[in-house]
Amino acid sequence: MCPTNFADEFADKSLEASLFAGKLAGNLPQPDLNVVTSAGVRIPAHSHILAMASPVVENMVEKPKMNRKTGEKAIPILGVPCDAVSAFVRFLYTYRCTNEEMEKYGIHLLALSHVFAVPTLKQRCSKGLAERLVVDNVIDVLQLARLCDAPDLYLKGMKFAATKFKAIEKTEGYKFLQKHDPWLELEILQFIEENVLRKKRTKKNKEEQNLYIQLSEAMDCLVHICTEGCTGVGPYDMEPSKKKEPCKRFSTCQGLQLLIKHFATCKKRVNGGCSRCKRMWQLLKLHASMCEQPGNCRVPLCRQFKLKMQQEKKGDDAKWRLLVRKVVSAKTISSLSRSKDSKPQPKRELQHAISCLQGLQA
Repeated sequence: MCPTNFADEFADKSLEASLFAGKLAGNLPQPDLNVVTSAGVRIPAHSHILAMASPVVENMVEKPKMNRKTGEKAIPILGVPCDAVSAFVRFLYTYRCTNEEMEKYGIHLLALSHVFAVPTLKQRCSKGLAERLVVDNVIDVLQLARLCDAPDLYLKGMKFAATKFKAIEKTEGYKFLQKHDPWLELEILQFIEENVLRKKRTKKNKEEQNLYIQLSEAMDCLVHICTEGCTGVGPYDMEPSKKKEPCKRFSTCQGLQLLIKHFATCKKRVNGGCSRCKRMWQLLKLHASMCEQPGNCRVPLCRQFKLKMQQEKKGDDAKWRLLVRKVVSAKTISSLSRSKDSKPQPKRELQHAISCLQGLQA
């Protein structure tokens, strides 16, 4: 049942606010107008309080409807339940809304907050309705969010609809939507399609980034092997120790050591017929493209590759230059975000990265 007096609504839990609210409530004059609901219930209120909370109500207060016989001033708030109007007027007094009121009248309060331009209530309703989205009400919430210009609620409703679409399309609300609001149905289907495409792009970007990180780690391991040596391969002037312990990226180093051993002994690479040698060749070229000190670098063929690339300067190597930039960028990002307990990439992933590198130059 609708309350008839909001003077007691100023009570607050905090001491200072309670003292202030008590003085304010005690000094309030008698209500000077009534808020009339669709059921004809009259809610006494103070025009100056309502006017401060809503510019729309302020305009209505200046020219209220007046009963000529009784001299009663009234503001009609129609189209919503009486208790929703009561909750709305209470909010204009106290700027508070209970969970129970939000549960029961959240949709009505959102509509009222939009019509009467109460942004604080509109924000709370958008948040409250977003937290209470279910399969049965999401269509109604989407329609209202679009009508009430609530973009945050609309976006969250769309995301919810995209995840629960199979269940939502079986509801009566969606069937009604298909007949009476085909534009909203189209927007939902377009959002679902864009969401699928977005996930695919995100997955592809993550895979590409992972590929560049693996190549950057391969470059670090190549320098490590050619400078310090690892378990089985090292610089020409240093004998690799058999007792040397595996490094932190041993899975990557191990694959490179096997590739280097094959590259050093393969007889097919002279005629360009060995795919594994081509992979090693591409890794050496990638290192030379990234190396900033070719004169002091101990990686084989680094200086020769550098001079050759400077002499040729082909205009059709845009893909290669883009690859180099992305690997350098991935190396920087990886060095900043790498944690102490990070696990090395599996050997098979390194082989996939090298295969992709070879395919780029095919």
